[in-house]
Amino acid sequence: MYYHPYANPMMQEEYNRRMINYTTVIDPFVIEALKTVLGRSVVIETVRGNLQGVLVDVKPDHIVVRPHGNDTTFFVRIQQIVYIMPDID
Repeated sequence: MYYHPYANPMMQEEYNRRMINYTTVIDPFVIEALKTVLGRSVVIETVRGNLQGVLVDVKPDHIVVRPHGNDTTFFVRIQQIVYIMPDID
């Protein structure tokens, strides 16, 4: 709970009710598997379709993929990944 020494107690209650808490599920085994193919070409199957490119970064809740020959960057939530396959060059 955040407390400001000069705040009105009624305003403090209103502030505490409006606070938003974010939660995410972290899958450490998937994160570790993704880190083994960091910097390599991968095929990522998501619930929305297929994505191919270089795995640029891995975070606890998302990955960053840059498609081949393209300046576009995709941020994919790990919860949306169905499978990961290293691309055979």
